[in-house]
Amino acid sequence: MKASQKNKKLKIFGRAFIYPKKPAGRLYSYRKWLSYVLLIGLFSFPFIKLGGEQLLLLNFLERKFVFFGLIFTPQDFYLFALAMLIFIIFVICFTVIFGRLWCGWACPQTIFMEMVFRRIEFWIEGDANHQKKLDQQPWNKEKIFKKGSKHFLFLLISFGIANTFLAYLIGSDVLYHIITEPVDQHISGFLSIWLFTLIFYTVFAYVREVVCTVICPYGRLQGVLLDNQSLIVAYNQQRGEPRAFLQKSNVAPAKGDCIDCGLCVQVCPTGIDIRNGIQLECVNCTACIDGCNEVMAKIKRPANLIGFYTQDFIKQKKPFKLGLKAYGYTAVLLIVMLVFSSLIYKRQNVETTVLRASGTLYQLGNDGTVSNLYNAELINKTNQPIRFTFRSQNKGDVINFIQKPEVLAKEGTTHLTFFLIRKKNELKDFKSDVVFEVSANGKVISTASSSFFSQP
Repeated sequence: MKASQKNKKLKIFGRAFIYPKKPAGRLYSYRKWLSYVLLIGLFSFPFIKLGGEQLLLLNFLERKFVFFGLIFTPQDFYLFALAMLIFIIFVICFTVIFGRLWCGWACPQTIFMEMVFRRIEFWIEGDANHQKKLDQQPWNKEKIFKKGSKHFLFLLISFGIANTFLAYLIGSDVLYHIITEPVDQHISGFLSIWLFTLIFYTVFAYVREVVCTVICPYGRLQGVLLDNQSLIVAYNQQRGEPRAFLQKSNVAPAKGDCIDCGLCVQVCPTGIDIRNGIQLECVNCTACIDGCNEVMAKIKRPANLIGFYTQDFIKQKKPFKLGLKAYGYTAVLLIVMLVFSSLIYKRQNVETTVLRASGTLYQLGNDGTVSNLYNAELINKTNQPIRFTFRSQNKGDVINFIQKPEVLAKEGTTHLTFFLIRKKNELKDFKSDVVFEVSANGKVISTASSSFFSQP
C-alpha cells in the first residue's frame, strides 16, 4: 500500500473510520451552493402553506399526500403510484446519461454528511491529520471539549432533521401541537421525535459512508444501468499511465501525467482510489477532480486528468453522445409524464360515485312514471367545505332525496340516497344511461354516470 493511502482508516470500537482531506476547488464550490439551495428547500417546504396546505406532505398513516398544494386522497393512489414511477424512471434515465451524479450532488445523505456534518467536523477538529491525531491521543481536556462540542452539534442538527422529517410525514401543524402541548398528550409523537433524532445521529456520526457503499441499493443498480457511453467521474488511464513520481529536476513527469501523489484518494469521502476504474462506492462527488486539477495546475499539465468521461472516450477517444438506452428511457419517461399530466388535468376536486341500490330493479308509479333507487358517495379532495347541488343532466328527470346533505366537509365524504324518476312514455329501452352532475357556485365540479332500468 502506498504512503498516500496508509493510515487513511482508523479503527474505533471495531469501526474503520475514513478521514478524508478537506476538499476545495471549483466543483466543490458549485456543490456547496447547490447544497445550500436544496437544504433551504428541504427545511422550508413542510412549513410553507399554499392554498391552506403545506407544499409537501407524505402522510402514509392517514393516506394523505400533498404536492404543492394539490391534495391526493386514497382514491388518487394510482396518481401517486404513477408519480413515483416517473421519479424512478427519471433517476434511471439520469443514471444512464450522467452516472451516479445524483448521489454526490443531490442525495440528502451526501448533502447532510459532506456539507453539514463533515464541515462541522473540519471546523472543530481540523483537517484529516488533525482528526486522526485527536482520535489516537488519550482523553484530555482538549479531546473532551472538541468531541463533546462536535457531538452536541451533531445531536442538535439531528434533532432539527428529525422534526423536519416528521413534518413531512404527519404535517407541520400536528408537529407544532406535539412540541408545544404537554408530553403526556403526545407520547407517541414525543418518542418518534427522539427515535428519529437518534437514527439520524447514528447515521451521520457513525454509519456515514456505509449508507452509500453498503446499505443503499442504488450503487449496485448503477452497475446494470451504466454503459460505455455514460458520463462518469473517471481517471483517464491513456493519459495518466504509466505513473511516475515527480522528480525535483523535472518540471513535468517523465512518463504519464499522474505523479502518484494520492490526493485523489485522500479527498475521497468513501475511501476509494478512482484510478482503479469504475467502483460502486464512487458517488461522483467530484472531490477527486478538484484535487487532481490542483496538482495538474502546479506541475503545469492540462486539467481534468480525472474528469467527466465516458469509457468510449477514454479507450477510443469517441466524443460523448447519447446511446440507444438513454433515448429509450427518455421516450418512456416522456410517455409516462404525458399520461400523468393528462390524468392530473382531468382530475376532479370532488369524486362522485353513483350506484343503483342492490336488490332493487325499478318501481312503476300510478302516474305513469318509473323510478330507480340510487346510492351516491361524494369525496371532497380539497381543504375547503363545499356547498353543492346534485341533479341529473337530463332536465326532465326528477330526483326525490331520502338522504340529502347539502355541505360536503373539507377532505370529507358524504352519502346520498335518492329515487330518480322518469316518465315511462319517454323510455324506449329496458336499460338507458343517466349522468349526474354536482355543482357548486354555479359550476359543474363533478359528474358520474349510471344505468336506469325500466319496463319497455
